[in-house]
Parts: sequence; C-alpha cells; structure tokens
Amino acid sequence: MTSIFTVLWPEILLVTVGSLLLLLGAVQSAFARKLAPVFAFAALVIVFGKLLVHAPAQMPSADQWNTVFVYTFQEYVKLIAAGTGILLVLLAWPTNADGTGNPAIQYGHETAEFFGLMLLSLSGIMFVASANDLIILFLGIELASIPTYIMVSISRPLPVAQEAGVKYFFLGAMAAAIMLFGFSYLYGTTGQTRLTDIARVIHMNGPGHEWQILAVSMLLIGFGFKIAAVPLHAYAGDVYQGAATPVTAFLAFVPKTSGFIAILKVLYYVGTVGNSHWILPDTIAKLLWIMAVLTMFVGNVLGLLQHNIKRLLAYSSVAHSGYMLAAITALVSTTNPQVQAAAVGGVLFYLAAYGIMNSGAFGVLMMLPGRDTPMAGHLEPNTPGTPPQTTPTGSSAETFDDIAGQGRKYPVLGLAMAICCWSLTGLPLTVGFFGKFYLIKPIVLAATGDVKTRMVWLAALLVINAAIAAAYYLRIVTAMFIRPEPAPLPSSSAGGPREPIATMARPWPVIAGIYLSVLGTLVYGINLPATGRLSDRAMMAQIDQPARAHKKHEAPAAAQAKVDFDQGSLDR
Repeated sequence: MTSIFTVLWPEILLVTVGSLLLLLGAVQSAFARKLAPVFAFAALVIVFGKLLVHAPAQMPSADQWNTVFVYTFQEYVKLIAAGTGILLVLLAWPTNADGTGNPAIQYGHETAEFFGLMLLSLSGIMFVASANDLIILFLGIELASIPTYIMVSISRPLPVAQEAGVKYFFLGAMAAAIMLFGFSYLYGTTGQTRLTDIARVIHMNGPGHEWQILAVSMLLIGFGFKIAAVPLHAYAGDVYQGAATPVTAFLAFVPKTSGFIAILKVLYYVGTVGNSHWILPDTIAKLLWIMAVLTMFVGNVLGLLQHNIKRLLAYSSVAHSGYMLAAITALVSTTNPQVQAAAVGGVLFYLAAYGIMNSGAFGVLMMLPGRDTPMAGHLEPNTPGTPPQTTPTGSSAETFDDIAGQGRKYPVLGLAMAICCWSLTGLPLTVGFFGKFYLIKPIVLAATGDVKTRMVWLAALLVINAAIAAAYYLRIVTAMFIRPEPAPLPSSSAGGPREPIATMARPWPVIAGIYLSVLGTLVYGINLPATGRLSDRAMMAQIDQPARAHKKHEAPAAAQAKVDFDQGSLDR
C-alpha cells in the first residue's frame, strides 16, 4: 500500500491547478485571463509527459484504504485524457486582445474559470479510472460531467447556448438518478461499496442474481447518457449545436471517455467468477447487443439527415459510441481471456484515436466563419440616437453553406478536414482505420459456439454502418472542395466580407491544435511502429485487482494474452 498522493498525483495536480484557476478568476485583468490557459496547458503537459516516459506498472498500486488503485489500465486512461486535453485547451485558447475568448468561443471575463472547469472535468476521467469504490466512481463521473454543463452555457452569449446548457443539466441530473438507482441495488445485493469486495461477494454467491442484473441494466442506461447511446442520445444534437465549437469538441471526448471507462470497470467486477472476469448473464450481453446496433444505426441515419455540421458530428459521435459498444458486447459474450483482452484494448485504442481525429475536425470548423453569424459579432441595440454596438458571439462555421468552396479557397484547412473525415470514416492510412480494425477483430474472434450468429451479424452491421457514415463524412469534403461558394449575404446581415479566423486573428494555439491532431491521425495510420506502440499500450492496459499486488513474480495475464494474440494463437 502506498500514499494516496502517490497513487492519485495526476488527479491532485489537475484539481489543485483547476482550483487555483477558479481563484484567479477573481482578478479582473486581461493579463490574468491570458495567463489562465498557460497554467492549464502546463499542468496537462506535466501529466502527459511523465506518464508517457513512465514504464507501465508491473503491479497494481493501491492507497492505504484500498479505495483507489493504479495499474496499466489507469495509467493508459490518464495518458489519453491528458494528451487529448492538451489539444482541447489549444482549441479554446483566448486570442482576443482582452483575453475573453477567440473568434469561435466567447467566455467573457470567466476565462480562468473556464479553463479551471476544463481541468476539473479531465480529472474526473482519471478518478473514474482509479476508483475502487462505488462512491468514488460516481463522484468521478459527475466531476467529469458537471463542469461541462457550465462550459456549455458560458461558451458564447447566445440564447441557443443557454438553452443547450439547461437541457444538458436537467437530462444529466436524470441520468445521475438512474446511475444512483443502479448503484443502490448493487450495494444492496452485496453489502459492499468497494469494487473488489463486490467482486468477492459475487464470486462467493454466484453471478446472475436478478437484482444484480437490474442494477447493471440501470447502470448501463445511466452510463449510456454519458456516451450518448440510444435511448439517451436525444440531447446530443441540440447541445452540440448550441455550445461553442471548442466546447462541442470537449463534449465529444470527455463525458464519452468517462462513460466507457465506467462501463468497463463495472462489467469487470460484477462479472467475476473465480479467476475469470467479464462473465455476465446472457441477458446483459443481449442488452448490449441491442444498444450497440440501435446506437450505430440511429446515429448514422440521423447524421445523414443533418444540414448543420455540428449536429452531424453530434450524431456521428453517437454512432462511434455504438462501434465501441459492439466491442464491449463481444467482451461479455466470450470466456476466452485472449479475446477479452483484445476487446478491452480495442476500445481503449479507439478512445485515443477518436479524441485525436475528432479534435482536428472541430478545429478546422473553428477556423471558418459562418455566413449569417459573422465572426465580428451580432448587432446589439443601443440607446436611441447612438450607433449599435458589436458584441462577440463566439460563432464559427456550422452549416454546409458556411464551408462550401472553402477547401479550394484555403486548401490547407480543406486538406486537414479531409484527413480527419477520412479517419472518422475508417479509411486506410489513418488512425481511424486501425481503430475500427481493433474493434471488429475481437467481435469476429468471439463468433463461436452459441453466440456465433449474433457476433457475425454484429460485425456485419458494424461494417455496414461504417459505410453509411462515409456518406455524410464525404459530404463534408465534397462541400469544401466541389460545391461553389454561395453568394455573399448583404453586409448588413453578414457583417462584412468572409475571412478565415487564421487571417483575422492568427490564433497560433488553434492552428497548433489542428496540426497536432492531423499529425497524430496520419502518424498512427501510416507509421506502423508508432501504431504498434499505441496498440501495445492499449492491449496491455487491462484492469487488475490490488489483491494481486503481492504476486511479484506472476506475469500479468494481460501481458501473456497480448503475446498469444500477437503470435496468432487465435487464428481461425
């Protein structure tokens, strides 16, 4: 056992810096506002850099109360949370002269508070990964979510943002109630709050208790809100559209990651039978199968119907949750530990890939102004006899008319968007291709015995949905390069000529965020050694119990599974 400060140092660092940023918000000066993202960026770089060079842990490390612990799984989750967080901080970097935002987001004088909330939300992902207690797990999920409610509302001074924030808050409260309902039954049937103790009780009494099935079902529904899975997906379109584009990019990664990590942890411990894990009743596997299929189809079909690109990417996010749910379905549908390790690794790899390529797509969207909501702002009425004043709105390109022809006019931005869209589609030479490959492979390997037909259909439906998604991703690329640019609106409504943000404000942090995202998308799709290193780290990132820490000479099961998997022992 080690000190809790040693186990949770990344979370403690981010929470400390985030709290200091909230205090910094009391200093009403442009210098303080411009200093806030520097602190946030530095904290994330420290966490990311130290975890990147740190060798994967050989044994779990738990605190003295056994409520949190860290192993390869937790280290990997914290690594991708900090890495993607760096990209998201760059996209939201204030470039206005007074430090109140950039042309795509306007948080006013709450700059320090905004970046403090970002750090608190990212630390919530890390708490979810480290939690070995239901209370800590719930608090981590809510810590990842509650700051985003505020970020949506303050991201731009428009009624649509306030409406989105209110919707998101009340639906989030409902999802939290459903989660607590599930946690209460899980506690009631085991008498324990620590996940390892819950696993021990379930192992002693046997899995499949009716109330435990109900508890897991309610938890899957509550977590489904975080990952925007059917049937709790309806908020995504309105919230993603209403929030400023950098906040939309944040929403697409942070709540989704915390939700999937929570799903993996709960299913791992509730499905404990002897030395095996993920052994759950077939009812749960069927529920996950239905959720995965519906989430893929609903997300992609609704994506085809959208004219607003942010809404399109919202339903795209729903579909990507369905892809990962499909791998989790394979995870609980097989007892083969090698296939299970591959499924967990596939989900973790895809979370990293999605965070990289999705950030780039939203970053490019930020760089282009909207036609009917100019980057300079909207006109606010003033007192009679005085000219109207311009107030920043934090608006960027959102519709297909906004981006029409912009790929020819600004080829670098167009190429960056094309690369990200190709990766989201899953085309070769991008990280998205390997992401989908690592999701489909365990589904195919799990297609044996009684679940063979179900798994074959699941793999086929995933491929079909990837093809459906290609239609609306290619529609974005087509609009940027092939569609003619619409005639400019009258200057009274358009606010003047259309110029890209890069020309207007030269926001180097946003440009750096886009370049890093596109670079990561290509490097992990073309450079096979780099892809292999990320894949190896994801495959090795398996959940383990602190009770195994005393087995110093025992090779981790996940490591052996990775070796067997690479040697082709599972080839059919």
